[in-house]
Amino acid sequence: MPHNTPVTGVGLGLRRALMGPLSRAESTPIDFMEVAPENWIPMGGRLGREFRKFTERFPFVSHGLSLSLGGPEPLDFELLGAIKAFIKEHGIRRYTEHLSYCSDHGHLYDLMPIPFTGEAVQYVASRVRQVQDFLEQPIGIEHVSYYAAPGAEMSEIDFVNAVVREADCELLLDVNNAYVNSINHGYDPYEFISALPGERICYVHIAGHFDEAEDLKVDTHGSAVIDPVWDLLEHAYREFGVLPTLLERDFNFPGEDELFGELRQIARYQQSLDSQVKLG
Repeated sequence: MPHNTPVTGVGLGLRRALMGPLSRAESTPIDFMEVAPENWIPMGGRLGREFRKFTERFPFVSHGLSLSLGGPEPLDFELLGAIKAFIKEHGIRRYTEHLSYCSDHGHLYDLMPIPFTGEAVQYVASRVRQVQDFLEQPIGIEHVSYYAAPGAEMSEIDFVNAVVREADCELLLDVNNAYVNSINHGYDPYEFISALPGERICYVHIAGHFDEAEDLKVDTHGSAVIDPVWDLLEHAYREFGVLPTLLERDFNFPGEDELFGELRQIARYQQSLDSQVKLG
């Protein structure tokens, strides 16, 4: 069963293209929202006022893009200082980052896979602990989609679990990443999810992806969630209890009916599992 999660219910990633439509909507099926802090700091003027309206209306979490936890360069404490101030200013309930790296003497503008090795476990866990000490709060790390596993000495699930355990941090479960990776690397996504430390999951991501080929899926956040991914979400709930779940959509934004329809689908899964638990 999940521990004390920072938010509850159904979430949506706030993108600037969504601010107008969401502001005009009379009601929304949204319980919390998420932003990438790098996209919003520094911020002021009209955009700052509009953003403040959302943070006053909804609980927020933040999901970082460029800390490069697995990268060779020193941690960017200037960025972390800005993130810490952003968290305090807007009452952000949790900061999460990718279990990846995106810099090497410059920004790579992509999330690169960390080698699945014991040495990398110790390196990344140490950096996660430094971030938690600096922010004075736990953070969650997200297992990422990846398309190659250079230098792997252990499985993805063993690597993820070892980092979380060694760093004593939380986990952001991305159901779509589990599905995409399972197709691309030939493993059972149900077994992968079941083997995760459910008590450390702070919340869940769900999203759509692109079918490059039958055996190659690309994590894009630009299309509707497909049935096998919904099934994996239900499996996660059955394994760990109902968890706060956020829909990621980065582009190709659908109309309000379709977007809200996916959010309501999450709510239906949550309500169904809650009802079954109460009846049981």
